[in-house]
This record gives sequence, C-alpha cells and structure tokens, in this order.
Amino acid sequence: MSIKSFLEYLLLEKKYSLHTHKAYQTNLKSFKNFVAESQPDADGIEDVTYSEIRSWIVSLIQQGNSSRTVNRKLSVLRSYYKFLVRNEIIEVSPLKEHKALKMASKVPLPFSEQEVLDVLDGDFYPDNYLGVLQKTLISLFYYTGIRRIELIELKCSHVDIEQGMMKVLGKRNKERLVPLLSQMCTQLLLLLKHQEDEQIPREAGLFFVSTKGKKLTEAFVYQTVKKYFNEVTTKSKKSPHVLRHTFASHLLDQGAGINSIKELLGHSSIAATQHYTHGSIATIKSEYKKAHPREKNNNI
Repeated sequence: MSIKSFLEYLLLEKKYSLHTHKAYQTNLKSFKNFVAESQPDADGIEDVTYSEIRSWIVSLIQQGNSSRTVNRKLSVLRSYYKFLVRNEIIEVSPLKEHKALKMASKVPLPFSEQEVLDVLDGDFYPDNYLGVLQKTLISLFYYTGIRRIELIELKCSHVDIEQGMMKVLGKRNKERLVPLLSQMCTQLLLLLKHQEDEQIPREAGLFFVSTKGKKLTEAFVYQTVKKYFNEVTTKSKKSPHVLRHTFASHLLDQGAGINSIKELLGHSSIAATQHYTHGSIATIKSEYKKAHPREKNNNI
C-alpha cells in the first residue's frame, strides 16, 4: 500500500480539503526524498526506523524550520504510519514513542480597533476593481473571521447578500453559516458592480477572482493584508490569520460568548477557540503595562 493509497483515503474517506491534501502530499514527498538521498538502498519510507526519522528532524531544524513546522510535518508522517498499521502493512509505527518538540507559546498580537479602522477607511486603495477587491478581502477577514483558503474557495452560490448570510466550507469540508453585517454586504455589492463594469470574468463560479478572472493565489491574499497594514501599524506580524485572530479578540473584548465565536470561526472544539482569549489578555496586559505609573517610571 503506497503513499498514493493514503492520499486517496484522505480525500475519499476522511473528506480532507484539496488544500490539506496537497500539504500532506508535499510533506510526504519531502520525507521520501530525504530517505532516498540518505538511504539509497531503501525501497521506500514504509520500513524506516525512528533513527532515520530523527535524522530528518535534525535536517529540518538545521534548515531553519521552527519546532511548530517540524511538529506539523511529523503529524503528517504519524498519520501515514497509523494508516499502514491499520491496514496491516507494518506492525508498529516508527513514531509510536515520539514526543512532539517543545514550542514556545506564541500568540499573535491582534490589530487594534483603530488600526483596522485606519485600514478600512484609508484612501490608499486604487480606484478600480483591484482596489475594491483588496479592500473587500480585508473587510471580509475582519467582519467574519474567515480563513484565507475559505475566502479563496468561496463560491458565488454560497453568498446570499440579500439575506446577509454566507456558507463557508471549512476544514474537512465542514460547512458553517456566517452572518454578514450590512456594511459588509454593501462592500460585496460594490465589488460585484466593479466586476460587471470592468467586465471581469469569473473562474469556476468563484466569488473572488483576480483582475483576469482567475482564482486568487494565497500569496496575493497574504500580500494584500500585509501591504495595507504596513501603512498603519508597526506590528511585526501582519497576515490574514492575524485578522482572524483580531476578529475573535474584538468580539471577546465586546462581551461575545466563546461558544458563539467558536461557531463563527468553524472550530471543532472550544479548546481551539480558547487560544484566542490569550490574545485578548495579551492586549490587556500590554495596555496595563503602558498605563500603570509604576511601570512607566520603571520602579517595578
């Protein structure tokens, strides 16, 4: 049973998204290439020992990968070996006794309400379809907490502007309904008008497309957020994920229940959502340290 069988299993039985499927494929290929180079006589990666996996871990760290990235790659590998054990291809997973690398707890600092306001109300967007598209992308991230890949894959048929609702296809093809506020609906209508006026075609029924009518790339979406937030903030991390984090943190700050935020974000468990409460606390701590007279006078 090969890697191909495992990847087909992820798509057909586990219902993983194409995005996740591609990530698994890339990580397994990376390990396979490493084994082929370090062990030319090896038939594949099915019979490797933990010693060989550990050599790969060392190699990844030497290449500058973070512990988080290495753990993510090993999670893919662990899933593959569990699949082989379940199908009686191997008896024991070489990762059975492996413990994940320790990671520093990094909580991205959310944007402030003023920073978001400055970006959304800024006059630095081009006065054409591209400018409206970029502003709409940033708006949707902040108004809904949608993931980058969810935004890219969003279909026209899943957006009901009249009802103010949007159907989002999340991780493992889990669907959720997300409400759209009136300001967001207005922005979406403006985008559609520019698409019509500038005769922008649309690939495969996608709601968001490039100026040439093609599917947006992840890099374009990321660079859009980074470009405009560079105009208003000195925070080091500027990305769609930080906007998702900001969405959750601002709702928490305004008293929204964590269960409601969990549903809006499409999390499978409350534990994943609780991660965002740390961001809210981090903001409070930051403001507290700035404001407290003992801290300002360096007397603590």
